[in-house]
Amino acid sequence: MTKINKTVLGNGVRIVSERVTHVHSVSIGIWIRSGSRYEHKAESGIAHFIEHMLFKGTQKYTACEIARMIDSVGGVFNAFTSKEYTCFYVKVLSQHVDLAVNLLCDIFFHSLFLKEEIEKERNVILQEINMVKDTPDDYIHDMFNHDFFSDHPLGFNILGELETVQSFRRSDITGFYRREYLVPERIVIAVAGNMEHEAFVDRMAIKFDDIKMKKAAAAQTAFSPSRSVSCNYRALEQVHVCLGTPGCSHLDRERYSLYVLNAILGGSMSSRLFQEIRENRGLAYSVTSFTASFFDTGMFGVYMGVVKDTVQEALSIVFDEMRSLREHSVSPAELSAAKEQLKGNMLLAMESTDSRMSRLAKCEMYYDQYIPLPRILKDIDAVTADDVRELARALFRDDQLTCTFLGPLKNKDLPRDLLLLGC
Repeated sequence: MTKINKTVLGNGVRIVSERVTHVHSVSIGIWIRSGSRYEHKAESGIAHFIEHMLFKGTQKYTACEIARMIDSVGGVFNAFTSKEYTCFYVKVLSQHVDLAVNLLCDIFFHSLFLKEEIEKERNVILQEINMVKDTPDDYIHDMFNHDFFSDHPLGFNILGELETVQSFRRSDITGFYRREYLVPERIVIAVAGNMEHEAFVDRMAIKFDDIKMKKAAAAQTAFSPSRSVSCNYRALEQVHVCLGTPGCSHLDRERYSLYVLNAILGGSMSSRLFQEIRENRGLAYSVTSFTASFFDTGMFGVYMGVVKDTVQEALSIVFDEMRSLREHSVSPAELSAAKEQLKGNMLLAMESTDSRMSRLAKCEMYYDQYIPLPRILKDIDAVTADDVRELARALFRDDQLTCTFLGPLKNKDLPRDLLLLGC
């Protein structure tokens, strides 16, 4: 049995909860509607830097003491930064809620941002950036993202660039923190587990009531897609390929059709690209399609890693399947299988309180309300073969296609005549 509740504090901070009586855990997250998209170019990576710094010591506890306190009760304490939001969360057994709340609020409000800790963490983050650059199947996504969004803030690397991370001063970090995080209307506190809503609100109101109301700065918008092809030579065993087109925003009515389209094209082991490129022809170990959605725009992409000699063959399969989805309706069996996969993934995710907590927060940030799971399942079921075909027609277009290559491939090797969908 579960129950959804929502309370808005006087200053605009929102508290949402889902009481799940049959579990032993409680997951609590402080979500801020700000991330790398809200950075200026010279600030690239500063939100991610702050994520690290909030674990590096407070007025009460050292970083080591924070880690030991959570470890001593078998809990999880972590954070992540995305393009449009940042989250700090803790998961513990229900009898340790007070410890979780106190620690979570302590790092959020009372982190010290000590200069010596900033310097140590700067080195850690620089190594993190270099680690991604040394991992081509990760790095290609950063390169593709930059090519796709160009100079728009959505194209900024969440980790930042080596130059920007090296430039941050303590005043830059604390200034961004005050500007972006201590804004009540941007804060969503979410909890899922065996926890009474009223009791949780009482605990959090004491901590958050004193944040003064202020107007939040708007994130930059106005992204216009355009065609782009780039080749980045590196002496690797594989050519890593990312290609994609605009997708759907979180608010688009077609987003459920997009989920189905993604599942059919490359979103699972039974998808068309996985079966044809990997299983039938053995051209790649890794091939997948993916989506990324934001408040006002989105991305639909395909990734694969192949040897140089099979780049053209693999690309031709991708484009053939895109054209097929644009020109022909999917079969009832394929449509049904994609829907069942999506619904199964959603229902399985609801087995954990941290997934439930995340879903609560994202619904609140993007829709200002909780969207019941049965309604989502119904909307997925309502997607038709015609919906999938019409969306494929709208998305798979030459004039908005971005292709990024990383590996032993030079510009003269690019099959430019192949990189066309014929529309």
